[in-house]
Order: sequence, then C-alpha cells, then structure tokens
Amino acid sequence: MGPIGTAALAAHQIALQVVSILFMVPLGVGMSATIRVGHAVGRNDPAAIKRAGYVAMLLGTLLSAILTLAVIFARFPIVRLFLGDATTNGETGRLAASLLAVGATLFVTDGLQGTAVGALRGLKDTRIPLLVAAISYWLIGFPAAYALAFFTPFGAIGVWIGLSVGTAVNATLLVLRFRWLAIRLARA
Repeated sequence: MGPIGTAALAAHQIALQVVSILFMVPLGVGMSATIRVGHAVGRNDPAAIKRAGYVAMLLGTLLSAILTLAVIFARFPIVRLFLGDATTNGETGRLAASLLAVGATLFVTDGLQGTAVGALRGLKDTRIPLLVAAISYWLIGFPAAYALAFFTPFGAIGVWIGLSVGTAVNATLLVLRFRWLAIRLARA
C-alpha cells in the first residue's frame, strides 16, 4: 500500500484495524467449532460433526453479516474515531470510508473461513487448510490485489478487492474440504 501513497497507507491501516477487531467474533466461534467438532470426533458421531461444523459456519457468517451492515452504515463515524472531525472529509478519511465499504465484502467470507478452519481443526485437519490458504492468498489474492492496485485505476481499493477475492476463495475451499471430510467420516 505504501507505493500508492501516504493517504492510502493511512486509510488502509484504519480499515485493517477495524477488520482485525471484527474478526475476533468469528474467531471465537471458530474456536468453539474446534471444540464441538473435536468432541463429536471423540464420540465417533458423524452427524454431530456435521451439525457442529455447519452450525458454527452459519453462526460465524450470520454474525459477520450483521457486523458488515453495521460497518457499512457507520463507516464515516468509525473513520472519525481514528481521524477526528476535522480530517474526516480529507483524502485519507474518504478513502478509509471507501475501504471499509469494500472491506465489508470480505467480512462475511472472512467470518466463514474463520469458522470453517476451526471446524477443520476439530477434525485434526491443519495441513490442507494451510495449503489452501497459501494458494488462496499468495497465488490468487495477492496477484489480484497487485494487478488491480497498479494496473487499473482502482489503486488502494484494488488491494482490498484482491484481498476479498483471496478470502472468498479460501472460505469456499475450506467449506468444501469440511463437507468432503464430513461425508467421508459418515461413510466410514
């Protein structure tokens, strides 16, 4: 973000702080998914494994969607918390509010991937999710962010679109991985 400009870097930092704070909610749901899925695995209860994983993913996604709406509607007051009233209408303030609006697209998928990885952890599946994250972010998200930031007029917003794409791919692949493992356990 630095080569794009000082205002972009400051706006990015504001949006990143907000996303980091909001991610604590699905992270907590993901941790509970790890425990609930792990207990179901210990009981050898495939139906409970599916139920615990899918309920956690649904809850994480639903809570993230509610937080997404809150951020979309309150993005200007949120920016004021960081910059104060005088600078909210400046370049940094406007860009931070835009990044929060674009970042809202990744809140839901970030909540889903956070809970899905927790459910997979309960299945003792950690290597494949690591590989999926590397592919999603480094092979898809980062190149998309770079291309959109430097080869299109999107600039800083392009970085966040690329991050959103990587997060959506990661969430989708993790949910499919959980589904595949849950079906495989039910057949065993």
